[in-house]
Amino acid sequence: MRPLHLLLLILGLLPAVASALARAPLRFPGPRARPQRGVVVGAEEAVRGYDYETRYFRQRLDHFSFLEEEEGFFQQRYLVGRGGGWAGAGGPIFFYCGNEGDIAWFAANSGLVWEAGPRFAALVHRYYGESMPFGSKDKAYNNSKSLAYLTAEQAIADYAVLLTDLKKNLSSEGSPVVLFGGSYGGMLAAWMRLKYPHIAVGALASSAPILQFEDIVPSTIFYDLVSNDFKRESLSCFQTIKDSWKALDAQGNGQDGLLKLSKTFHLCQTIKNTGELSDWLSSAYSYLAMVDYPMPSDFLMPLPGNPIKELCRKIDNQPDGTTILERIYAGVNIYYNYTGTVDCFDLNDDPHGMGGWDWQACTEMVMPMSYSEDSMFPAYKFDYTSYEKDCINSFGVRPRPQWITTEFGGHNISLVLERFGSNIIFFNGLLDPWSGGGVLKNISESVVAIIAPLGAHHIDLRPASKEDPDWLVRLRESELDIISGWLSDYYGARRRGVLFQRAAPIPWTLLHHT
Repeated sequence: MRPLHLLLLILGLLPAVASALARAPLRFPGPRARPQRGVVVGAEEAVRGYDYETRYFRQRLDHFSFLEEEEGFFQQRYLVGRGGGWAGAGGPIFFYCGNEGDIAWFAANSGLVWEAGPRFAALVHRYYGESMPFGSKDKAYNNSKSLAYLTAEQAIADYAVLLTDLKKNLSSEGSPVVLFGGSYGGMLAAWMRLKYPHIAVGALASSAPILQFEDIVPSTIFYDLVSNDFKRESLSCFQTIKDSWKALDAQGNGQDGLLKLSKTFHLCQTIKNTGELSDWLSSAYSYLAMVDYPMPSDFLMPLPGNPIKELCRKIDNQPDGTTILERIYAGVNIYYNYTGTVDCFDLNDDPHGMGGWDWQACTEMVMPMSYSEDSMFPAYKFDYTSYEKDCINSFGVRPRPQWITTEFGGHNISLVLERFGSNIIFFNGLLDPWSGGGVLKNISESVVAIIAPLGAHHIDLRPASKEDPDWLVRLRESELDIISGWLSDYYGARRRGVLFQRAAPIPWTLLHHT
């Protein structure tokens, strides 16, 4: 049996939106309640029992120029499984392309890759965590000139350079690489497979909304799916949330209204306008839809299983006479304060270091978002002119909304992937609002879509637990079965079952949307 090596690139969570409401089009809707901040990475750490050492790679800042100044390089952090090293030359490498956040946070929430093999290494995305160009976050985030190298193209070039260097240094030039990624990282995994097919033999792109650009999918799809998740649990809960926006504005426009709202929602500071609070609430609903897992989780916040159900119970079961806003506060505590340890809420808190997404959303990652009349949010149509103006005011840059589809494709995706793509798994859970921008049907024999009607945001990548439903266990094994086939093809023999120990795969009719 060939040894299985794991190279894990941790980036993070794709944000719910770059704009929660028209009043705050650039606001990053991250967790803002001072949760536990996770593991501090040192020379040797353990996350969920996954042990690793921290190492650094001298990475080029700009892969597409030939400048050699010292500032043209930076130290990029990656993690190597404790004990490290390769078990033998030529064994397969699993490489996890993550998202925009601190490495330890995502290392703790990428169990599939940890558990599929005996060793792994990890690398954080440039401009996030400790992988900061120019020596510090302040300098890296200083202005549009210093932020200019925070792009998807530079990120996947990082992966290609690192993999090439590691394989050479480990005498493993013949090792096949399989890419993994969830959310934005899933997009990067799919795009890297298309851009660098000589570097990686295949990719598992989980919850990867590669179609969420321009007008490829309706701009309302994300929030329509969020709303459907709430309506699915409780029509009265859905209606209470839908009615709450007018109640919030009415309260905020009254005498001392902003102070009263700040007290009702236990905010650490008095808000300056109702849009701040609306955005905070919208963020909670969006994230709850993303992580509506059937088991408890602590990916974004410590949450119970089926958290939308729990939020709606709170809203629906308040005593008679409870106001709409008091019901909303009781419900949103499920997301922001399930443990009951938060004294007040800081609307500007960014505990996972994901703030760089605002820049990405203002440059190439332009995903139009609107609210339809049928959603639980106030109707709003995406206004690019306003979006562009806010980006210019915030960063001094003008977005390029067509660049991603020019660089990576998106239009006529079925035809493009059928002709030019191979060995890609697109996973989507249909409870996840990002599934609206995902690939939901098979493209070819080797570009396949796996869907889970009761699945949420990259649930397949999460650590295995005793609470996992049977369908999730079988789904993960089916993904590994496909990957085993890629590796067997690479080694020139169809030896399914040799590389992974797995349960019987779930029937395709239960997984694939055709």
